[in-house]
Amino acid sequence: MDEEVLAGGNSSTIVRVGDTVHRPAGLWTPAVHQLLTTLRAAGVTEVPEPFGLDEQGREVLSYLPGIVGNYPMPSWIWSPTILHEAGSLLRRVHGADAPLAHRAATWQLPAHEPIEVVCLNDVAPYNMVFQDGHITGLIDVDMASPGPRIWDLAYLAYRLVPLGEYTDHDVPGEDARPGRLDALIRSYGYDFDQAAVLRTAADRMENLAIFTDQRAADTGRNDFIEHAALYRRDRARLLEMSASL
Repeated sequence: MDEEVLAGGNSSTIVRVGDTVHRPAGLWTPAVHQLLTTLRAAGVTEVPEPFGLDEQGREVLSYLPGIVGNYPMPSWIWSPTILHEAGSLLRRVHGADAPLAHRAATWQLPAHEPIEVVCLNDVAPYNMVFQDGHITGLIDVDMASPGPRIWDLAYLAYRLVPLGEYTDHDVPGEDARPGRLDALIRSYGYDFDQAAVLRTAADRMENLAIFTDQRAADTGRNDFIEHAALYRRDRARLLEMSASL
């Protein structure tokens, strides 16, 4: 069957073949497939079903139909419904994958202490699938690794409240963001204060900047250099926000 290159692959080529998605595999793929299998068995069917490897050694996953939240973000991404569904879905993911967090496995990214759950490490609209204004899927979970719950929640907040540097006119204004952050924390259903989430988001930015610097060095792509600089500006901003609470 013909291969259709899918939009949104930031660092690799991802293709659709019929009702499946084929993407590069790595040493971490068995752990990721175990994660997906565990989530689906627990009722978290918003993630793809893994089907092993194809003849080219690529991983094969079920295709999740819908619209992916790629940039520039549509205005409906910022709806309270999606904010609530994102926090609730992340809590369900963590509830289902916690038994895997302390098992021996090879992950693409290092673990972060304290280990509580398997973090997806990249929960954001660009890795979500939407239909009719609702979240129906989570994709691209190959960056997963063990870590604390707040590590994932803080990054989701960074992308969906949002907490970073945005210029789009549809993005919620500065005055709306504390309320949206509180709503996201409540939808996750765990007792985190805003300052802790903001500090963790700042740590995430530094971690992501270092990771992106390495990607720039490996690929020679100037856009990665620009992204790393943005993450460091946002880190400073997040620390200022947390200190003001």
